[in-house]
Amino acid sequence: MSAAEAARDIAAGRVAAEDYVRALLARIDEREPEVQAWAWLDAAHALREARQSDAWREDGLRVGPLAGVPVGVKDIIDVQGMPTEDGTVLHAGRIAQADAALVARLRAAGGWPIGKTVTTELATYAPGKTRNPHDARHTPGGSSSGSAAAVAAGMVPLAIGTQTNGSVIRPASFCGVVGYKPSFGAIGRSGVLSQSPPLDQVGVFARTVEDAALLAEALWGHDPRDAATRPLPAPPLSRVAASDPARPPCFGWARMPWWDRVAPDAQAAFGALLDRLGDLQGAVELPPAAADAIAWHRTVMEADIAGSFEAEYERGRAQLSDSLVGQIERGRCISAVDYRKARAQAAPLAAAFAPLFERFDAILAPATLGTAPLAADGTGDPIACTLWTFCGMPAISLPLLAGANGLPLGVQLVAARGDDARLLRTARWLMRHFG
Repeated sequence: MSAAEAARDIAAGRVAAEDYVRALLARIDEREPEVQAWAWLDAAHALREARQSDAWREDGLRVGPLAGVPVGVKDIIDVQGMPTEDGTVLHAGRIAQADAALVARLRAAGGWPIGKTVTTELATYAPGKTRNPHDARHTPGGSSSGSAAAVAAGMVPLAIGTQTNGSVIRPASFCGVVGYKPSFGAIGRSGVLSQSPPLDQVGVFARTVEDAALLAEALWGHDPRDAATRPLPAPPLSRVAASDPARPPCFGWARMPWWDRVAPDAQAAFGALLDRLGDLQGAVELPPAAADAIAWHRTVMEADIAGSFEAEYERGRAQLSDSLVGQIERGRCISAVDYRKARAQAAPLAAAFAPLFERFDAILAPATLGTAPLAADGTGDPIACTLWTFCGMPAISLPLLAGANGLPLGVQLVAARGDDARLLRTARWLMRHFG
């Protein structure tokens, strides 16, 4: 059952939300010992929430587009009454006193948070306990590791994550699910751990493009406490995503600056997809400044990490991972001039892609450098996502390919900033015709 199907059946009374949640809890009992996707989950509380959804429907109250559907929420996002521990012992025992703005929107749409999914340490690189559902020896990716793994393992139909570099697209690729990161500023971030305000973006995980559109549309909108959002109408993501394009879409692809680092089997799989697309794809030249985006992104992110986690560094440095300490210490050495110069490059670089999107519906690129590495080797390199995150452009990973070891490989589609609805429609078309 997709999330959209479940919501329709629950709203119509064909399926009780309580029965649906009991089935999901049974799946969690089966897979959680191996996958370890959850930082906090209370089965009794989940059943109470489900019964409340059923009671509202039986009383004739409006149930919303996500009627009764439970959603996994990354453990850097506040849910009232639930722990928000951010993947660090320094925040252990913290209980959120209010819902994050996006959680309030989730509830207004009829959905609800079933529990908190595992994040890496402060949503950076040091891994949590979660393992890849396809092979527990491998990482699920980070930092939204639990969210991607929970959807991939069938524990929940939907989950919410965040991305400051590659933390939605990468785990979606490694776990073989749909991961969608909307345009910067689409979803409010108040009540979400702040790592780098110019780069932090909320994203979603699902098993279908339609489900990703459904959840993102419910979360979309102005957050008065987040200056990155604007009081504009939400785009009709679900309606456009479900529609057929007037003509087959055309895909541009480029030999990215990091292409030589892509694993040979991933290069072969991606090349085979291009061959199958035939006349529907064409090579493009990236703007010259694209090669510099990796360094600009690192400057902005590490300077912001140093500021965001200054208190943790000063009071609990010994409890932080070496990788995070390194990021903070490098960030503390970045000058204000270099930070402002790097940050100022994002908007003009995003605008430089405009001519490409006059010719192509989306840019096609690998979502990762290869399949999920072994868990002992970390959460994987996010470089395949860095350019698009820096520019705030919408991106989606589709589970279309596999590596030589049989593990999933995502295909990433990217669109112009603000062109999210067409990106989702193009992604659905590609899944239907080449999935």
